[in-house]
Amino acid sequence: MSCGILSIYFWALYQDQVIIDMEISMAARSRKVTGQDPDPELFEGNTGEKSTLLFETTGKEKVYRYKDSILLSLPEGRKTLTTSWLNGGYREDLRVIFNHRVPKSKHAPKDLDGGSIPAYLSIIAKKLNADPDTASGLLTAANMDNVSIVSKSFRGVEVTAVMTAGIEVNGGRVGDPASYYQEDGLHQFIQGTINTILLIGANLPCYTMARAVITATEAKTAALQQLIAPSRYSTGIATGSGTDMIAVIADGTSPLLLTDAGQHSKLGELIGNVIIECTLKALEMQSDLSPLSQRDMLVRLERFKIDETSYWKAASHMDGDNRKAAFFKKLREVSKNPVLVGATGSILHIEDEISWGLVPEAAGRRVALSIMKSLPGMLGLGVSIPFDELTDEKDTIIENWVRVTAWLAKNCGQESLCNFRP
Repeated sequence: MSCGILSIYFWALYQDQVIIDMEISMAARSRKVTGQDPDPELFEGNTGEKSTLLFETTGKEKVYRYKDSILLSLPEGRKTLTTSWLNGGYREDLRVIFNHRVPKSKHAPKDLDGGSIPAYLSIIAKKLNADPDTASGLLTAANMDNVSIVSKSFRGVEVTAVMTAGIEVNGGRVGDPASYYQEDGLHQFIQGTINTILLIGANLPCYTMARAVITATEAKTAALQQLIAPSRYSTGIATGSGTDMIAVIADGTSPLLLTDAGQHSKLGELIGNVIIECTLKALEMQSDLSPLSQRDMLVRLERFKIDETSYWKAASHMDGDNRKAAFFKKLREVSKNPVLVGATGSILHIEDEISWGLVPEAAGRRVALSIMKSLPGMLGLGVSIPFDELTDEKDTIIENWVRVTAWLAKNCGQESLCNFRP
């Protein structure tokens, strides 16, 4: 299967024009497939399970939802590039791409129907009334009710993302310690995956489709950076999960040939914006991970393995009542103080910069301590914090921060610290 080499540059289209955003409201766009649907064969799978039509592109690609699968029906002439075990890589003959939720009871390929991932995907394709020879599938643990669909267009070029996402268990930073070494094709499932189906309403050579994968991956990582999503395997910020999958679809019948999907192209801009928005929506629906959920000091400290128990260990050695339940209640209230959340973000970023080699450790600790000592003024406290007792330049930034904020939680009854208004 050859890839076209004819070049029609997209820069000619890059003039002042409003981009049409078509954010898809699942409630507004969802409808049951009827007998009059152009694809009545997709009304139900071989198991008799009914499907719901969620979205249709201007190019007639259709997105259906089954109980445990999202199915994308493709017209003829589509080019695909997928990371699937079933008909993965570059193809020009696929008619169906699906995203399937693996049962929670299945923990390894041998547990799946068919005894392997390719065999299992073939079985699922048949259950969805698709031909396994012209289908490709992605696997996830995410709930299909939490699918996110975002579409944007510019001068007739439509870019659509269909995504499920969850990283509450499996979020990781590229380069983190490995979870397994694959040998003889055997490995174990780990919960948590960001699966992306990217539809581009234009003809792309295969090398441009590969570039679209890079742009989409960068966009997904940008969304995770915006959320400061934690890695579960290090103290780093997650860049994805260890099991993320992607499928890119281009319209080989389109008269418009686009050869650049990088950041400088309009196509790259569309891909980036669609993927960022879709990732943020999918993570909020599946994992309750959102900008609002991240406005919490304890949540920010999770990636450094700091929790309520860590705080109680520090607070129990301080003067005052040692009532554990009462302390935890105050700590949770203090943790949501926006000033403390902002200060937490600042000192954790210093910790990150030290780990990246951007700031010398001793200098970073001094700057972090100066932020801590400015807390009374920022919080409008009328009492002084005993910093000489709570902090030590020889201790880590995190250790000092926990002691200082534990003291605040234990003594917040003296001030209005626990009764802030966001």
